[in-house]
Amino acid sequence: MKRKNLTQFAWLSIFAAIVTIGLKTGAYWLTGSVGLLSDALESLINLAAAVIALLILKLAAQPPDEDHAYGHDKAEYFAGGIEGTLILLAAVGIGWTATARLFYPQPIEHVSVGLIITAIATVVNLVVGQILIRAGNKHRSITLEADGKHLMTDVWTSVGVIIGVWAVSFTGWLFLDSLVALLVAVNIIWTGVQLVQRSALGLMDTSIDPEKQQSICRILDHYVEERKIDYHALRTRRSAVRSFVSVHILVPGAWTVHEGHQLLEEIEADIRREVDGAIVFTHLESLDDPASWYDIELDRLES
Repeated sequence: MKRKNLTQFAWLSIFAAIVTIGLKTGAYWLTGSVGLLSDALESLINLAAAVIALLILKLAAQPPDEDHAYGHDKAEYFAGGIEGTLILLAAVGIGWTATARLFYPQPIEHVSVGLIITAIATVVNLVVGQILIRAGNKHRSITLEADGKHLMTDVWTSVGVIIGVWAVSFTGWLFLDSLVALLVAVNIIWTGVQLVQRSALGLMDTSIDPEKQQSICRILDHYVEERKIDYHALRTRRSAVRSFVSVHILVPGAWTVHEGHQLLEEIEADIRREVDGAIVFTHLESLDDPASWYDIELDRLES
């Protein structure tokens, strides 16, 4: 699937957010539950996040240009960071509302109808959230993955709220409604922190997964053994859907340029087969030139 076509998943998320906002707001009006109110407020955050995801996916799908030779994929990390921040803000809002209601509890009405409506909205979020997460993993889109995880936090929020409202109707203890809302707020904070952390690491050019790096090393070690060459200065970084790999390949000084180039083509092809979406840069050096060993360190600075 082309990158620009991923926006269809963002539209699906927007539709789901609008549907769940309507359902959960109706459930709150019927019951007066602060737990259901907090659930409806989080759905508003979901809508804002889905709109942001749509805009970011459109930006990330733009091809490389003179000012962005490596493409626009990295924009997806902004979406993940914004989604994580919105989740944290939703948790603060839920906690504020629940704390106020904890000191001034109010009775809950029409419990059965309210819970049925909320359950329907929860199923909508569950289905759409799983679709987004799977699409994000398949297409290596942190934007879709973050939006899907955001919806899954809403699912767990709704489950907790349903349990709290049911517990209030069963026991008559009104404080349980607010208590469950506070527990839900604490629970979703962790998801928000993880998304913000992952986005920050992506913007800082963090290396690709250790397993993939080990696979690259195995490929290079095979050539070292079979072709009697060497390598160093292996660097990798992840940029949303793309992975960048650069390495210096050292060959015998007697080799022709053609021989060295053919070897680099083989190595690059093997790495691309092992690492999906990899863009590989190789630099040819001579084993017999002392200057080839000056750039072993990751950061080569002139003294």
